[in-house]
Amino acid sequence: MKNFDNSYLSAKINLIAGVDEAGRGPLAGPVVAAAVIFDDKTSIPGVTDSKKLSNNTRVNLYEEITNKCISYGVGIVDIDVIEEINILQSSLKAMGIAVIKLDPKPDLVIIDGNKTFIYEKPTIAIVKGDSKSFAIAAASIIAKVTRDRLMQQLSEQYPQYCWHKNKGYGTREHIEAIKTYGASPFHRKSFLGNILTEQQLELTFNKITC
Repeated sequence: MKNFDNSYLSAKINLIAGVDEAGRGPLAGPVVAAAVIFDDKTSIPGVTDSKKLSNNTRVNLYEEITNKCISYGVGIVDIDVIEEINILQSSLKAMGIAVIKLDPKPDLVIIDGNKTFIYEKPTIAIVKGDSKSFAIAAASIIAKVTRDRLMQQLSEQYPQYCWHKNKGYGTREHIEAIKTYGASPFHRKSFLGNILTEQQLELTFNKITC
């Protein structure tokens, strides 16, 4: 994976940022993106696509990644924006925010997926990049751990949805809770059309604890 990243190095490209997001698919919560830059020699054993790792492994790698990288940035786009511009555009927006926070600035940005965003330097979309690129995989871990922590915090406010376990994804338990309690302010109503009727989506949420 490190060799994949280093293959892009040249006289004009010294710093490469890997970018990935977490939270495109859930029914609730923000979308979170991360960008990270390493030097050409740093490699961390175990770094791979965050979806292939256990929670404990991701958390441990998060600490090592953030300590050993040159720079990292995180972008968070909340529910209101997701509902306004859609989840794809929100994901790209979060990625752009994450990259802007990097210091120093990268010479090249490599992004997981098949879409890019506007940036002052070249950007390259890499399908399945989180399984090919060390920097993208590291970014996926930062994004996932950051988003999981946010969902755990939100779960303290809305315990009935069990976000501390499902992180907002459409598990059976989560869907049943939505049917019972309705949509919270942190649910993506545009995602709930197959769960709640239009009339139910318009109802005011009443906070009820388990």
